Amino acid sequence: MIFRRVLLGLMAAATLAAAAGVIVVALAFALYALAEPRLGRAGAAATVALATAVLIGFAGLIMALAGRGRRPRPGAPISGSVLERVLAFISQRPIVAASAAIGAGLMAVRNPKYLGEALRAFLDSDPKAR
Repeated sequence: MIFRRVLLGLMAAATLAAAAGVIVVALAFALYALAEPRLGRAGAAATVALATAVLIGFAGLIMALAGRGRRPRPGAPISGSVLERVLAFISQRPIVAASAAIGAGLMAVRNPKYLGEALRAFLDSDPKAR
């Protein structure tokens, strides 16, 4: 069921990509045919190349601006119990927290003694012991 949906999604994406390619070629040919009587063959080819370069540059600029995203505003320093700090860290950086959880899980499976020592050191009430 899931495999079929993924396969249909990939087929739809491939169909759209092929259609977009056909449209781009048709538009390039139309631009060439429009510019060729006035500018000649070389001028029309240069016009198509220039239009393509402008389109690629514009698409690259849009992707670069979209990739930057918004900068997160620094929040107030988190104070409180260990649990509050951990929950705040998880809500602010979920991918880093998930990666750390997977790493800790793998480490606990390979050597449970390290996990016990780390938990004892982290949860120790004496801050100088850390």
